[in-house]
Amino acid sequence: QVQLVQSGGGMAQAGGSLRLSCTASPRTISNYAMGWFRQAPGREREFVAAISKSGGATDLHDSVKGRFTISRANALDTVYLQMNNLKPEDTAVYFCAADGRGRSWYTRGGLTASEYAFWGQGTQVFVSS
Repeated sequence: QVQLVQSGGGMAQAGGSLRLSCTASPRTISNYAMGWFRQAPGREREFVAAISKSGGATDLHDSVKGRFTISRANALDTVYLQMNNLKPEDTAVYFCAADGRGRSWYTRGGLTASEYAFWGQGTQVFVSS
């Protein structure tokens, strides 16, 4: 069992940047491949980014490639989502999640929400045009 606590987010103008953090308690984040998802009003939760336990393997949704970066600091039990060049369509509630499929050290997290066992509380991101 792991509890994920998110921080960061808020409001930004188009073209701006925000960083989301997700910290695990107890200190076990290195046991999990991790992911970020988002959910806009009236829409299903969608994949944004995933990372392996090692941090060496990542994947991003096509809509955020070149703008978002997922990273992790296992020593700090924290995963990050750096969001640059934000667009109004990035407005959503963002969730971090711990993959429940027992991935290898080098395999990134899954691409679907059903593959994740533990979820953060969600963080609102609003991007104005």
